[in-house]
Amino acid sequence: MNNQSIVPKVIFGLYVLLFIICAISPFARDVWYAENLTVLAVVIPLVILYLFGIRFSNTSYILMAIFIFMHTIGGHYTFERVPFDYVSKTFGFARNNYDRIAHFTVGFYAYPAAEFLIKRKLVARKLVGFLFGLFMIMGIAAAYEIFEWQYAVHSDPTAGIAVLGSQGDIWDAQEDMLADTLGAFTVLVVAGCIVRLRKTPTIKA
Repeated sequence: MNNQSIVPKVIFGLYVLLFIICAISPFARDVWYAENLTVLAVVIPLVILYLFGIRFSNTSYILMAIFIFMHTIGGHYTFERVPFDYVSKTFGFARNNYDRIAHFTVGFYAYPAAEFLIKRKLVARKLVGFLFGLFMIMGIAAAYEIFEWQYAVHSDPTAGIAVLGSQGDIWDAQEDMLADTLGAFTVLVVAGCIVRLRKTPTIKA
């Protein structure tokens, strides 16, 4: 068994363990259900794709796992109550920005999206694959904010506010979408720089 097959299995095993731990006495069970539906909507398709032989690189699985783990933890505490005081005090945050960082990691999914298109030669140029990944995240970010809005409107008011996690910020939805987009832009720029460096010929002395 090589590292390519071990890494996603280890990540999945850690996720199952974290899911079980976080399922024990969450702060609000209705919020836990809502937040974990989001995570399972990501995990289940990835597992199905893996079983059918459609697999990503270890880098992609690691990047995708960051959001999955952070969101699972957020579902246990509710995002505004995740123990994040040390980070908030260190950077002088006026609010608990755990949810904002989690949104930033959503953008990391732009990398596996671009990787899938490029490796399967579904796009003529890598730039097109990168742009698709960026625009995909922007679309998902908007769709998720609509989901949060509708959940808040139609659910128990307390649970709805907890899922929104706005913490009184009237621009929370827009800032979340920006965080998603910046995460995608960052990971794609880094990936693009790495690709460019690999292509740069070595200068011999």
